[in-house]
Amino acid sequence: MGDSKNDPEEWMERSRPVHTVQLDAFYMDVHEVTVGQFREFVDQSGYEYEYGGSWDEIAQYSPGDEYPMIKVNWNDAVSYCKWAGKRLPTEAEWEYAARGGLIGKRYPWGDEVIHDDANYRGTGGKDKWRNCAPVGSFKPNGYGLYDMAGNAWEWCADWWGEDYYATSPLKNPTGPETGQYRVVRGGSWYGDPLILRAAYRRYYSPAGPDNYFGFRCVSGF
Repeated sequence: MGDSKNDPEEWMERSRPVHTVQLDAFYMDVHEVTVGQFREFVDQSGYEYEYGGSWDEIAQYSPGDEYPMIKVNWNDAVSYCKWAGKRLPTEAEWEYAARGGLIGKRYPWGDEVIHDDANYRGTGGKDKWRNCAPVGSFKPNGYGLYDMAGNAWEWCADWWGEDYYATSPLKNPTGPETGQYRVVRGGSWYGDPLILRAAYRRYYSPAGPDNYFGFRCVSGF
């Protein structure tokens, strides 16, 4: 795990040192959870979702059932995962999955990024969306996972620890025991290429939904 390029940009120092991690096997959803899937969860479970009575607000940025669900806080994401019989990925699981089997590359596909690769700030090439793109609009990574970079930030299970990589256990790390913020990974439609990097780490308040925060689920064997 971590930034093996020693990239100098802001925040990349939080992705060091590079360290080895061992993970038990797991399944990860191919796509980010969609608006249609989350709406089904709200309808069937009766979950009191803050924006459940105003789907038009979500549609301003994700205008269809096949787009990634956004405006979800960490607790919303956890509740969906439990309903689906799954869970949020740990930060280590997320980075392993995002890399798609590549070692030491900046992105899930290599070391450079263009608008044919992912949905991020601006448009061009295959990226014709100013906000979210329908899930699966770009090529998958080596593990067959779509949108591991861009489209929507993805919540992870871990509490944020700025220096956690320096003390991370070897086996199945799950982050600090307590904290104020939760980890988000992967960047979004609103971000620049820096935050799309597989090693890039960020955090956010677990109570704070926004127009570019979504998630995907994992499950074990």
